[in-house]
Amino acid sequence: MSDFDQSSQSSSGSVAVSYAVDIVFVIDVTGSMQPVIDNVKRSALSFHDDLRKVMAEKDKSISNLRVKVVAFRDFLDDESDALEQSPFFTLPDERSGFDSFVHSLEAGGGGDMPESGLEGLGVAIRSDWERGMDRRRHLVVLFTDAPAHPLEHSASLASIPAGTPRSMNELFDAWEGDGQSGGMEHSAKRLLLYAPDMEPWNSISEDWQNTLHFPSQAGDGLDDYTFDEILNQIAASV
Repeated sequence: MSDFDQSSQSSSGSVAVSYAVDIVFVIDVTGSMQPVIDNVKRSALSFHDDLRKVMAEKDKSISNLRVKVVAFRDFLDDESDALEQSPFFTLPDERSGFDSFVHSLEAGGGGDMPESGLEGLGVAIRSDWERGMDRRRHLVVLFTDAPAHPLEHSASLASIPAGTPRSMNELFDAWEGDGQSGGMEHSAKRLLLYAPDMEPWNSISEDWQNTLHFPSQAGDGLDDYTFDEILNQIAASV
């Protein structure tokens, strides 16, 4: 048994199951999403401690936590600022780097709906996920208040990151794969969608395994959910 497969004592006094957790936040950073961006900025420095507390309440603990951010706008409106991604930050040791990246995000641009949420999701799925530790969880948490362009509309653009799925079928295959070719591990993956109840998000929530959809009103900036609620939903998905 490795050092990362050990249990710890929870706040309730029972034995907590410990997990190595990777989380990729995929965030729509167009203008209407300022409330979510502000929430993430306020929570960045304390995210590790806050998540540990919520998980302890569910008799779970974290052996290793890494977080990454993929920020997207609209490739069909302006390729130059359509997508930005951070590396994985190990928390709490690299919390200042995580905080700095998050605070560099500014809401704006994007043009009219829809946006490039599927490209952001594809980049997240192809992340460099943790492979070596026991009891792994790979979570993608996506925030958007807009529908998404079909991937085929941007498939020919040179600015799309290498390896990003170029069609919905490729995106589905990347999600449903076994992780051997660079995707997410089947038993470890989870997807939380904070997105409108419209295409493509409702189809993804219906057709993809290990996916939870928390509907929001299109164009309303996701005022529906507090970060405490989101932390609880993340912890419940680990």
